[in-house]
This record gives sequence, C-alpha cells and structure tokens, in this order.
Amino acid sequence: MNAGQQTTRRLASRAGYTYATAAAAVQVEDAVSQHIPPVAQTAPSTSYAINAGIVLSRPPQITRDLHPFESAFFLYQRRLNERLALPFTRYFYFKKRTPADLEWKRKMRQRLTPARDIGRYKGYGDEAWNDEVLVGAKESDFEWQVERLLEDAATDGKEVGEVEQRGMKKVEREEFDKPMPRRTEADEKNDTKSLSRALQRTLYLLVKNKNGQWQFPQDRLNEENLHGAASRILSQSGGLNMNTWLVGHVPIGHHQLEYPQGTKLPSGVTETGVKTFFMKARIMAGQVNLKENKLGLKDFKWLAKEELEKEVDGSYWRSIKNMLAER
Repeated sequence: MNAGQQTTRRLASRAGYTYATAAAAVQVEDAVSQHIPPVAQTAPSTSYAINAGIVLSRPPQITRDLHPFESAFFLYQRRLNERLALPFTRYFYFKKRTPADLEWKRKMRQRLTPARDIGRYKGYGDEAWNDEVLVGAKESDFEWQVERLLEDAATDGKEVGEVEQRGMKKVEREEFDKPMPRRTEADEKNDTKSLSRALQRTLYLLVKNKNGQWQFPQDRLNEENLHGAASRILSQSGGLNMNTWLVGHVPIGHHQLEYPQGTKLPSGVTETGVKTFFMKARIMAGQVNLKENKLGLKDFKWLAKEELEKEVDGSYWRSIKNMLAER
C-alpha cells in the first residue's frame, strides 16, 4: 500500500466511515491513477426526423345540445311545476284589478291554458286525468317549445287594434330581442370552411398537404424549439389573418411514421422515419388563408372529432384521437 492509500484510509477512519467505504475510495483512486480511458461513445447509425404539428381548434360558442333524457326531464319538471301551481287561485299571485291581473286574464283568454309552452290543459274538466305527453308529441319537441315561448312573449293579450292608454297617452308594446337560431346558414350548407358551423362543438383545422393527405399543419424543426416552430407554422400555413394563441410549451401528443425504406443522409446516418410532436393552439378570430402559404398546402377544413376520423389515415387517427375533445 502506497503513501496515498494510507492517507485516504486514515482520513476515512477519522471521519467515522466504515472500512468498506474507505476501500471503495481507494479503488477509485487506483483507477484514476492508472488513467483508464472511458468507453468510446459510438454515434447512432439511424435516426428520426422531428416535426412540429399544430392542433388548432375553435372552442364551442354555445351550450351543447340536450341529451334526449335531459330534454324529457326538463319537460317533466316544467309540467310538474305548472300543475302544482294550478290549485292556487290567481289572486295568490296577482292583486285584483291590477295591471298584472288584467294582463293575466287577457292572456288566459288567448291561451286557453295557464301553460305557455307545453300545450293546453284543463285541470278541472272530465279529461283532467289525461295529462301525459305521448311519444312523438309536438309538445316534447324543444324547437316547438321555444316557438311557443316566443309567441307568448310577442302577445300582450289585447284584441286586434286595441291600444293601452296611460292617462292621455297611447302606449305601444316594446319590442323584445329574439334569440339567434342554433343552426346557422353554414350548418344548412354544410360549409366545412366556415367557423360559423357546429357552434356547440369544438372544430379542428385539418389541411391537405402537397401529397394529398389530410393532417394537422406540420413542418420539420429548423434549429428551433417546438414552441417557436409551432408559431412559425401557424403563420406560414394559415396566413397572418388569424388571431391565435399557443397553449403551453409542452406537446400534447405525438405520431410516429416509419418509412418503407430508410433515407441516407450526408452525415452517414440513415433516417428511418419521422416523429411529429403536436402543440395545442386556439383560434380567437380571423380565418385561414392558404393563398400564400409556404408549406405547399392545397385545401383546409374545420371539422369536429367524428368528422375528422373519416378524413385521416387509420394510424394517424389512432395517434391523435385521445388529444381531441369529445365536445
């Protein structure tokens, strides 16, 4: 044992280390003193190209469509509330000979029922027991209910030509704002290039590349990170007439494609496939314009999840389906 080894052992014993720890330190010192070279690192012979992809989406603009069970339950609740209110005289709600009481009586003459949107009902007649909504009845249709509510809001119970007077001044009925329809003109025409379609769903931008394949906008990394590449791809593919927002700096998924035959690069490495990492983005305003795109894109569509499945390749769909929202 040389002087250096003896010194190491003495220091270890003074510090309270075990003999095994000191022996390990001696072995490391021996290896260093012998100048053992590290194992040579060999460069890989194969590699993958790295792409950045963009999952650009337009979020829902209106509430989702009701499930048939939800629609039936809400109809049941409305009918139940109105039927429970029938035993109470109207004077429980309105004072006699007040404007509200007079308006109620006028509307009752026109409606022939207290209900506004679920059909006529005579709670004290011989058919009062027959109060079920049959399957397929118009009263159970959501659009029919909306039309009845709008019709009721548009009338004030007055006869044709009757005008209310307050003092010596005639009072005209105020106009009310009608809700916009849930189905737009783009829905009727099935215009897949419009962002005004399927307002209750999330739509995703799908583009047709120069090879005729439908996919998300993507391009190879060019000495940049994924976030920088995603920002560049958005402007190079859809143009500058889009207000977009990149959500985060971390990819939400990836797709791996194997080439049928490897490509030999000048560096001697064989490129066997491509890996595309997808970044999430939202479009806030504007529209896609492929006129001056720099990625060779030929066409685009805004599609919901189930529509997108019909356009892309099977392996591509299996890679991206879990990244997409059901709604």
